[in-house]
Amino acid sequence: MKRNLAIATIVAVVALFAGNYLWGASTPAPASTFVLLDGTRKTTADLKGKVTLVNFWATSCVTCVAEMPKLVSTFEKYKSQGYGTIGVAMAYDQPNYVVHFVQSRKIPFEVAIDNTGAVAKAWGDVRLTPTTYLVNKRGEIVKQYVGEPDFAELHRLIESLLRDT
Repeated sequence: MKRNLAIATIVAVVALFAGNYLWGASTPAPASTFVLLDGTRKTTADLKGKVTLVNFWATSCVTCVAEMPKLVSTFEKYKSQGYGTIGVAMAYDQPNYVVHFVQSRKIPFEVAIDNTGAVAKAWGDVRLTPTTYLVNKRGEIVKQYVGEPDFAELHRLIESLLRDT
C-alpha cells in the first residue's frame, strides 16, 4: 500500500512538471528595479514587449567572465529583432571593477549593479553566479540557467520566443 502511494506520488509530481514544461507554464518576472551603470533605472515592467536575458554575474566569477563573449554575441545576433540583455552585477562586486570590466570589454548591453542585493533576492535569492533567466515578451520567466547555458539551445529558445506575438 505504501509502495503504491509512493509510486502514485512520484507519477503525479512528474506529470505536474512535464505538464508545466510541455504546456509552457511560466511565472511572472519578479517586480524589481535595475539601477544601470549610467544611473538610469529600468523596472521589470520595462521588459515587456521584448525577449530579455537577465544574467546575474560577478567580475570574480571565472565562468561569468568566460561566458561574457557568448552573451555579447547573442545580444548582437538578436538585438535588432526585439531582444535585450541586462547583466546584473552582484552586490559583493565592487562597482569600480564592474565599470572597468564593462568599459574594457566594450559590453554593449545594459549592466546594472545590485548594490543592496535586492534584485538578486527578488529573483529567487540568487547566490550562485552565473544565474541567468530568459524572459518572454509578456514578462514571464520561461527558463532559468545556473551555470553557463547551452548557447545552441538558448538561441533556439530565443528564436522561438521572438516569433511569438
